[in-house]
Amino acid sequence: MKLFFHLFALTLFFLDNGVSGVGSDKLSVSVMEGDSVIFHTGVDTKHQEDIKWYFFDTRIAQISGDLSKICIDVQCNEGTERYRDRLKLDHQTGSLTIMNTRTTDSGDYELKIISSTSSSEKMFNVTVSGVSAAERDEIKRKSVNEGESVTLGSDKTKSPNDELKWYFNEILIAVISGDQSKICSDDECKERFRDRLKLDHQTGSLTIINSMTTDSGEYKLQITSSVRSSRITRIKIFSVRVNAVPDSSLSPGAVAGIVIVVLLVVAAAAAGVIYCRRRRHTAVPQNDVDANNSQLEEAKRLSGT
Repeated sequence: MKLFFHLFALTLFFLDNGVSGVGSDKLSVSVMEGDSVIFHTGVDTKHQEDIKWYFFDTRIAQISGDLSKICIDVQCNEGTERYRDRLKLDHQTGSLTIMNTRTTDSGDYELKIISSTSSSEKMFNVTVSGVSAAERDEIKRKSVNEGESVTLGSDKTKSPNDELKWYFNEILIAVISGDQSKICSDDECKERFRDRLKLDHQTGSLTIINSMTTDSGEYKLQITSSVRSSRITRIKIFSVRVNAVPDSSLSPGAVAGIVIVVLLVVAAAAAGVIYCRRRRHTAVPQNDVDANNSQLEEAKRLSGT
């Protein structure tokens, strides 16, 4: 009874976090509309396998081991163009990518691998959740001022078996695998971010602390989920813009000092204006002084002194 309870709880955990496959050979994931999905084959076509991909019962892609026959979507379906150039087939492995997913892409995908000695099948399921353009922009387009922090990713708890990789303009900057994580393993990344990256081990989200204008660009999150021999990678793209702030390099103390100096200059100027006005009003005009002297001289002459 306890074993059943634990298995049931684990199944609910995977379903709640976008991944399922416990107790079956079908690996299921949930993505947001606009994300990309990669279905991995786990083989190399140099072994002469014939690989066919189906969406429900419709063949959407095919590749033979010697590359003599390759078809994707419209080529496979005689003019039925469901995906409109959104499918990508890896000629080396036969893995299939659906770019810019839509809600109509939700459903079962079947992989058939046929070789001269064996054949196998794998089942995948994708659920694409629809979101409005405004919601998608709010999640995937971030604009902050220089010095502020910005967080990319999700607030949902990640599955324990997921492997997460963060890229900045195609440069690997962070990895979470199991309970292990690594940030900036190369010198270029360390020089650019200088201990300003922070990973959330619960959700896999990435936070850029004390952002700089050089942090602007495209950030890509790859989440690879696996059950037995099946693997699916989900790709999320985020755009970050860091706006420059004038004099952002000044410390708070320097800014306060500048404000005090400006206030002192204004006060001194005001005091000078008031002093000049008072002096002008109290000064005796020179013409009045000359008239008074003339009257005194005339009075002395008339008195005979």
